[in-house]
Amino acid sequence: MALMVALGNLASLLAAGNVPVKDEKIAIFSDELNHASIIDGIRLAERQRSVEFFVYKHCDMSHLRALLSNCKMKKKVVVTDSLFSMDGDFAPMLELVELRRKHNLLLVIDDAHGTFVCGKSGGGVAEEFECERDVDICIGTLSKAAGCHGGFIACSKRWKQLIQSRGRSFIFSTATPVPIAAAGHAAVIVAKRETWRRRELWNRVEDFRALTGIAISSPIISLIVGSEEKALKASRKLLKSGFRVTAMRPPTVPPNSCRLRIALSAAHTTDDLRKLTSALSSYINFQDTGGTSLHIHSKL
Repeated sequence: MALMVALGNLASLLAAGNVPVKDEKIAIFSDELNHASIIDGIRLAERQRSVEFFVYKHCDMSHLRALLSNCKMKKKVVVTDSLFSMDGDFAPMLELVELRRKHNLLLVIDDAHGTFVCGKSGGGVAEEFECERDVDICIGTLSKAAGCHGGFIACSKRWKQLIQSRGRSFIFSTATPVPIAAAGHAAVIVAKRETWRRRELWNRVEDFRALTGIAISSPIISLIVGSEEKALKASRKLLKSGFRVTAMRPPTVPPNSCRLRIALSAAHTTDDLRKLTSALSSYINFQDTGGTSLHIHSKL
């Protein structure tokens, strides 16, 4: 939210008049499944009448390419989750990098689910796809893999200065407590040194693939069961079996696409996964997925 509002302020600062005219506005292109914080930030920026907002179909680079080509505004920003929180799929990073070069746009990623999880040293999705130098701004959180609290914006010094002076949600929030900052720093050291944690996590991803036949691509697994009633019923029954699997419902996901969301971790074992998939098989038919789809036929 701080970054999106800062972008809106930037357009106003560079405008000749009080309100930017069409050519002076910033065009922001956002994946339709981006996190709520991105959407809310863009909506706040829109109220400044300094940005125009375009939504492209999820990970659809043909659609994004067409939107970019038809946009006459010179200042363009593409913002996307790097690893999507509800579907567990990756943004097409290499194609985004190609579009960045072609259209001279600003590429922003929300790496909340990729930080410490992806990349040789835990540097996230950009490191995983070897395109760190092609990502202009990387937003992340310390509340997931780091096990702390708060978040960060990794950017150049000039962007840092702009966000510090124009990002409202940064300016008007309480500073991070020193112990939390120290814990975040320690988490960076652990992530770099203890690479076995990432190895174990991705081994669990392989285990889940082998046990279910579902071609998942990350530790975030969404099993779409349909109705809210089915999702809640399955979640409650799994809890009784010793597994806390959250039922995701509207407004987090669209109606009739309610799902069971599984988040694997390095603390899980292969035996844990065997027990989990056994419990899941009581409520859903893995064989109906055809090895690729996460839309599950419920037995409930």
